[in-house]
Amino acid sequence: MNKKQSIYLDYAASTPIDPDILNQMNKIVLDHFYNPSEIYQEAVLSRKVLEDSRLRVSQTLEVKSSEIIFVAGGTEANNLAISGIMENFKDSNLIVSSIEHASILKPAEQYDYKIVPVNAQGLVEIDKLAKLIDQNTVLISILLVNNEIGVIQDLKSITNLIKKIVANRRSQGNSLPLYFHTDGCQALNYLRLRPTRLGVDLMSLNGSKIYGPKQSGALFVKSGTKITPIILGGGQEFNLRSGTENLANIYGFSVACQKAQFILKDEVKRITQIRDYLIQELSLNPKIKINGSLRHRVANNINFRIEGIDNEWLILKLDSEGIMVSSGSACNASKQELSHVLKAIKLSDDQIRSSIRVTLGRRTTMEEIKILLKYINKLI
Repeated sequence: MNKKQSIYLDYAASTPIDPDILNQMNKIVLDHFYNPSEIYQEAVLSRKVLEDSRLRVSQTLEVKSSEIIFVAGGTEANNLAISGIMENFKDSNLIVSSIEHASILKPAEQYDYKIVPVNAQGLVEIDKLAKLIDQNTVLISILLVNNEIGVIQDLKSITNLIKKIVANRRSQGNSLPLYFHTDGCQALNYLRLRPTRLGVDLMSLNGSKIYGPKQSGALFVKSGTKITPIILGGGQEFNLRSGTENLANIYGFSVACQKAQFILKDEVKRITQIRDYLIQELSLNPKIKINGSLRHRVANNINFRIEGIDNEWLILKLDSEGIMVSSGSACNASKQELSHVLKAIKLSDDQIRSSIRVTLGRRTTMEEIKILLKYINKLI
């Protein structure tokens, strides 16, 4: 295959920006460079772009505009969620799952934290979560869709557990809140996201995963949540994220968020057909096994291992044919670390080193998947 005819199958790492959104952003850059905090007319118009963007996101998620805090991507959103809560409750502890993104695990390590395990399918063991929650637990953070194995967590069951624990605390005179945060960065393209229906107090979103600009995103913060800023300064974003707003990125993120949810039904149907075909064809080879739950899996993710094949070798071979796949999280790829997610679902080191992640997107076609299968079979 000609290298110029590239096949991109790493949409969980990053998505190409939507051309229409980019064109609109360019206009924002040129026409609304004014600081939205100023009071003259042009700055007021820029402020309107900011608040219209906030309204667009809030209406898409069916929450209040004041509950949307614009940030520079999912990593910042996760850091604000973890540190913003824990700095208010320094004598308390938090619980995270063993398959969280590094931007959850790293800030959690700065506090008193516990890790809840997942089963071999990648699903949080809720009975073990219940045992980990004590009278000083103030925050639970469980990602909605895992970026490596695509497993969708049962957040509603966790929400029900939290409600029971909070009610029990109140009966014992313990007024400590128990907040629930979810990293929804990988979910917005393929799941109908409504934070209030999920029962979460905080939710992180990332523009670069939804065909918006990089370094854009938002943190949903439910009204009444006691959270403190991690970036101090002029008090923008309801005093939770200081700094002059990147208006073009915020606007681009808001439109991408709205579009992702608008086209969700048709895109999920299309992508699921392609994904299921790939899983079906891969499963014909006894040397290939799928990692993670088949039932509780987001529409665009296929993570699999090939017995006796080194994943780095396979990735480079496929790349030489113009096919781009990955071994998992882009954050770990450059460090050449074994995936903590695959370790958490009890894969051996050899199985992890033979695992590949293929993630589909809006540009993916069935023909591209057939080409991928052709080269995988050839290389095996």
